[in-house]
Amino acid sequence: MTPASPTWRKPAGIGLILTLITLWAVIVASVADLMAGWPWPVLALYFIVAGIVWILPLKPLLRWMETGKWRR
Repeated sequence: MTPASPTWRKPAGIGLILTLITLWAVIVASVADLMAGWPWPVLALYFIVAGIVWILPLKPLLRWMETGKWRR
């Protein structure tokens, strides 16, 4: 069986992923500046949550890159 030829969705998806990561990092850093004097446990929780939340939009984006569909 011949593998399917690559589509424009993969490079576009990679660009979207890099854009998402960049924007998320700017937002997280900007908010962190406002929280500079807060106790370290609150900051640690903030960074743990912020470090996990950016992954949520990746599943539909990766699905779209593979299939062309946002939902199953």
